[in-house]
Amino acid sequence: MLRLASLNLSMKNCVRFLRIVGLIEGVSFLVLLGVAMPLKYLAGIPQAVKIVGWAHGVLFIFFGFALLRAWISARWSIGRVALVFIAALVPFGPFLIDRWMRAYEASEVARAKV
Repeated sequence: MLRLASLNLSMKNCVRFLRIVGLIEGVSFLVLLGVAMPLKYLAGIPQAVKIVGWAHGVLFIFFGFALLRAWISARWSIGRVALVFIAALVPFGPFLIDRWMRAYEASEVARAKV
């Protein structure tokens, strides 16, 4: 039986997992906007948006679960969660907010060692 803990992929830090899922989801969003949409509207290949859009949707849902997990485990404020969520809706947003999340992750690791 697959448990939620096994989805951790041996990552002890929920923020690190969120960062990785966020970056993958961000790449899928850019591929959707920069590759699949031009293929649909300029080359007449609507199947590209269907395939890439579906994959991006699954990754976005996965991102939502990772964000929920980070919210609960890291005890983030609703403002911090909203900021990360809004960044996921903006092209290049996950890459911009990744720097802040990486610093947060490093501070939490340092705090845990003390």
